[in-house]
Amino acid sequence: MRFKKKYGQHFLTDKNIAKKITNAFLQNIMTTTAIEIGPGHGILTHELFKTNGYTIKCIDIDPDCTNWLIKQFPEHSASLVTGDFLEYEIKEPVSILGNFPYNISSQIVFKILQEREKIPLLVGMFQKEVAERIVSKPNNKAYGILGVLTQAFYTCECLFTVDGNVFQPPPKVKSTVIKLIRNDRFLSMDEYTALKYLVKKAFGQRRKMLRNSLAEFSERLPENFKTKRPEQLTVNDFIEISNICRKK
Repeated sequence: MRFKKKYGQHFLTDKNIAKKITNAFLQNIMTTTAIEIGPGHGILTHELFKTNGYTIKCIDIDPDCTNWLIKQFPEHSASLVTGDFLEYEIKEPVSILGNFPYNISSQIVFKILQEREKIPLLVGMFQKEVAERIVSKPNNKAYGILGVLTQAFYTCECLFTVDGNVFQPPPKVKSTVIKLIRNDRFLSMDEYTALKYLVKKAFGQRRKMLRNSLAEFSERLPENFKTKRPEQLTVNDFIEISNICRKK
């Protein structure tokens, strides 16, 4: 089967790493349904199908991958679906697993944030740079939109990093497996939309003080935040500012 660059395909080939990923997932799973995004050649899928008691759905945008997997796991053909996860409707609580395509990994995270009330757990492989953006803390150059919004709703942890030689074709960068466990913070969709807008505005001009990057909120922006830059703010700071600016 040919690899398709347009899908960002880098298939994991190391079985020991596949077991580490699925073990981390199964040790933390909180739902009876699991979704694997981008199963590819099925190295994680194989480990998932060894388990009992879970409804498993494997979604791959590449029909060639799905057809190949159906031949490998004919008894699980109903679990193997061709489709775009970004367009997939999540109807029930699910836990997410995957070796995520590099070209849509950030989009996958934003999709999960939109559906966060249904997704208590994610364990997945990301390009190392993206993983660092997700888990990074304030006063770090990797800290930005993706990290603030993800950490608002999930406890984020890097589990381990691997070199490109465990993939086929091998990427030129390292990859990191991370774990996201949802916290108990609740924001309505309007509150989340407002937070997302504010965070994007602030980091859109990350070297500027908030009194400039958030000039449209200048009358409502608390004085103690006006001379700060976005990378200096905690997740709670952003939520506080968003709530103040949204309500007045």
